[in-house]
Amino acid sequence: MSGSEPGGGEATARVLRSGTVALVGRPNAGKSTLMNRCLREKLAITSDKPQTTRQRLIGILSGDRGQMVFQDTPGIHRPKHRMNRQMVRYAIEALGDADVICMMTDVHQQFGSGEQYLLDLVAHAASPKVAVLNKVDLVSKPSLLPRMARYSDLGVFEEIVPISALTGDGVDLLLDLLWGLLPEGKPIYDRELLTIHPERFLVAELIREKVLAATREELPFSTAVLLEHWDEPEGEDVERRPVRIFASVLVEKPGQKKILVGSKGSMIKEIGTLARHDIEEFLARPVYLKLNVRHEPGWRENQRLLAELEGQAASWGQ
Repeated sequence: MSGSEPGGGEATARVLRSGTVALVGRPNAGKSTLMNRCLREKLAITSDKPQTTRQRLIGILSGDRGQMVFQDTPGIHRPKHRMNRQMVRYAIEALGDADVICMMTDVHQQFGSGEQYLLDLVAHAASPKVAVLNKVDLVSKPSLLPRMARYSDLGVFEEIVPISALTGDGVDLLLDLLWGLLPEGKPIYDRELLTIHPERFLVAELIREKVLAATREELPFSTAVLLEHWDEPEGEDVERRPVRIFASVLVEKPGQKKILVGSKGSMIKEIGTLARHDIEEFLARPVYLKLNVRHEPGWRENQRLLAELEGQAASWGQ
């Protein structure tokens, strides 16, 4: 699986461009949906819950114009836990690292203090900046004009681009603009790569996506997925035999564990079944998935557990 543009090939006379594009914004601005749309692959999990993205997720788009490396970042918000402070740090680090910054905003939401804080952060970044006004499919054009004027008056953005990451409206225009802002250079990564993250991290994310879809209220924010074991089959016919995956869903309170397990284990079984189908499609192999709900009081403040979760994105399988 690769993150190549349709029709992409080796460049001839065209100047190759290569660099990183940070997608930053408030929670639920649509950053992950936009990256998936640009890659034409589902790399980042999505949900209607804020704070879905917890790591800096790398997505690689390669084609005849060069290579664009997206950094999908957690939503910038007021952090209440060690985990949330870590999430916001990832986003702020991306502002300093990227060659181009896409500040995404949900135009369906009113401008508020959180958006102003984001604007102040972005304005101080040195890289070229583009204001991406997302979810235009949910608002009328006249209501969009004051928001566009507000960002234009700041004088910090190269362009202001209205889009709908969900429908794709305006995304091709945005991509053309981003290619023009990237520096000239050779690809950073192998052109066949879609991401640099190990598949085991992506599997944990697929499980967490199903947990998010099945839960509400405080549960989505207080759960995490930790891979405990990954057993590869050995011997003959390994492609036909299942990968055995054992994972724990962390919760903070006994009541949350009871809800997530469900009556006679019904909830966690349903989550496991849905996740297994997606994992089998992703790995293109049979999968045996065993989920356990683990009560870990205060895990969002637990430095050891947070380090384990962070390590899944970088070190599993390497």
